[in-house]
Amino acid sequence: MASPSTAVAGTVSSPSDVVALINKLGRLPRKANFLWYLILGGLFLDAYSNAALSAGLSPMVKELALTPGQVGLLTATAPAVAILFNPASGWLAARIGRVKPLLLAKLIGVAGALLTAYAGSFETVWAGRALVGVAYGIDFAVAMAMLAEYTPASLKGRLNLWQCVWYIATTSNLALTLICYKLGIGAEIWRWSVGSAAVIAGALFVLQMAFLVESPSWLAARGRLADAAQNLRRIYGFDAVPGERADTPAEVQQSIGFRQTGVLFRKPYLPRTMLSTLISLTQSMQYFAIGWYLPVISLAIFGEQFEKATVGSMIFNAAGIIGGAVSAYVGRRMGLRMSSAVGYAMAFVLLLVLGLGFGSLPTVLAFTVPFLFIFFHSAGPGANGKSIAALSYRSDIRTLGTGITGMLGSFGSVVGLYVFPLIKESMGLGPTIATLAVVPLLGLISCIVIKWDPTRSGIDPDDEVIDLLPAPVPATR
Repeated sequence: MASPSTAVAGTVSSPSDVVALINKLGRLPRKANFLWYLILGGLFLDAYSNAALSAGLSPMVKELALTPGQVGLLTATAPAVAILFNPASGWLAARIGRVKPLLLAKLIGVAGALLTAYAGSFETVWAGRALVGVAYGIDFAVAMAMLAEYTPASLKGRLNLWQCVWYIATTSNLALTLICYKLGIGAEIWRWSVGSAAVIAGALFVLQMAFLVESPSWLAARGRLADAAQNLRRIYGFDAVPGERADTPAEVQQSIGFRQTGVLFRKPYLPRTMLSTLISLTQSMQYFAIGWYLPVISLAIFGEQFEKATVGSMIFNAAGIIGGAVSAYVGRRMGLRMSSAVGYAMAFVLLLVLGLGFGSLPTVLAFTVPFLFIFFHSAGPGANGKSIAALSYRSDIRTLGTGITGMLGSFGSVVGLYVFPLIKESMGLGPTIATLAVVPLLGLISCIVIKWDPTRSGIDPDDEVIDLLPAPVPATR
């Protein structure tokens, strides 16, 4: 087989030329594959940091004497802050590139983890979690966009692997917590849980600073054709050379910002933005119907001991690892929209069964139903909202699109953390789970009504000519 450098050559005059070269690949070369997983490592950190708090929440509450209101604020802080920094990071990455925001996120992640681990009061823990939310908000929007730009069309389904990585990270933190418990660390266990995230963030910062290469698509969109060609050679080994710059208005290329947000809600992007947002919103809400209560369900099934409950939670998360791994294959075979629809349909049925039968189901079903729910969630809509967003927009506004849709979708996490506990308090866990079956039903309807699927459209967003300037305001007399 010919090497990439001898098999692929071309001239780079625009982002679509970059995409065309990358799309000629049937697989990623070794260097590109390493960089791909190095970017994905940031999403591992995001999930790990989020799981770190829940794994050690009970001993933290006891040690710091936290009130229920303070606990609710702490658990909701990171996703709430991420809502603000999703679009901000998208704007930043559109202006200065992908690599610098990713490195910044790791440094902030280190600071947030250490501040939380050494905290002696609620206020300090809250500040640490706020920094974790900043890092999460920056990293997720940029990393997904960069993964999309590194990936040939034939492999776009592998973007869904972020969901598998998410559950691997969650399970890893649970495993660390269990090890700390076995070593008799006691009440300080939560400090080890959150502090370990600083080690991962620091290691990722060093590796990404040493090896990451700026996205050739973004460079081409900025008119930096020589740099784009050079990075194509560095990443893929292509024999790429810069060409004549395409006639894209320089003032638009150099000024991507929040004023371009309106283009996400105009044709042809409106259905894409709506679908990715609705999937992100409903999948995060439906996850909290089960995911947030996995420790409770685990205690009910495996017993009241901390060790057994933790192992039980790890078993449930294994369903997410399997589903996330399968989602890449299912997304490629069925398309992201249809695989989401199937996942929603199964989640709807499973939530009804678990909710209506909660407390009376046989032990086998009480275990099987939430296990299957996590599997179908992660194999379908759990991964697809962010993947659809990353694949639906042109290179110069891709991070803006993933940031804005990520912000809108993150509201589902905040709603889940604040509203669902209130419903549970008034109705009980079983009726709450049954009531929340309406969420995957709404997701299913969205997938049926909105027909967009970037893996089935045959459209390369970088070939689309879109006016990014704001619509003119009609003159008034």
